[in-house]
Formats: sequence, C-alpha cells, structure tokens
Amino acid sequence: MSSEDQPSPEILNQEEKYLQKVHPAPEDIPGCMKLFDDFLLCNVMSSQLKSLYRYGEMATCSPKLEEFKFCMSLKGMHPEEKRDFWIRRRAEWWARRRIHRSSEDVWDVRTEPLQNYPPRQLDPNIQNPRTID
Repeated sequence: MSSEDQPSPEILNQEEKYLQKVHPAPEDIPGCMKLFDDFLLCNVMSSQLKSLYRYGEMATCSPKLEEFKFCMSLKGMHPEEKRDFWIRRRAEWWARRRIHRSSEDVWDVRTEPLQNYPPRQLDPNIQNPRTID
C-alpha cells in the first residue's frame, strides 16, 4: 500500500474512538459465524445477480473471506484483546474509505430548499381550491 493510501493518524484515531463507543464490550463485535454467513451470502445467486445488474460485474467476495479469516486468526486471544484488534482493523478500513472518493463527492449539499418544488398542481374542476398557502 502506498503512503498516499495510508490514512493520517488523526483520522485513524477518530475512527478508533468512535468504534470503541459503538462496540463497548467484546460481545458487541461480530462473531466468526456471522462473518462466515456474510461471505456465503455474498456468493449466492441473488447477490451476484444484483451486483451484475447494478455494477455490470459479479460481486467480489474476497474481502468478506478475508474478514472471516482475520476473525479465525483471533480465536485464541482474550476477548478484550480480540476486540481491540478488531476495532483497529475496522478503524483502518473506515479511515481508508474516508480518504478516497465516494458517491457523496458527486452531490453538493443544499443549504436551502428548492423554490416551488414540488410544483403546485391545482385541479381545474375544483371551484375554490383550499391550499395551505
């Protein structure tokens, strides 16, 4: 991974603090069976067809397999240590996502509502239209 793909320590720290709040106990992190189920669900025909329809290519399930293998590598650890390793890995993933472009980069945030949207449509058959205006 190149140095430009590495998130800054500040971003990584922010992600870790957030994940520690969201997952305060070792029981809050996903188990290996959940990660294995996610991997298997990625490979079923409906998921593959959805990916083919949306993106024009088959879904890549190798990241889900890597998550499962990572979980299995933590099996012998103490639950708190396992949680810390998992949080570190997820924080790195989220931090890398933050530094790359996303679909959110396409849209500008609107500061005020559009004028006359949705357009008012009055029914010509009504004599005295009642409106909120």
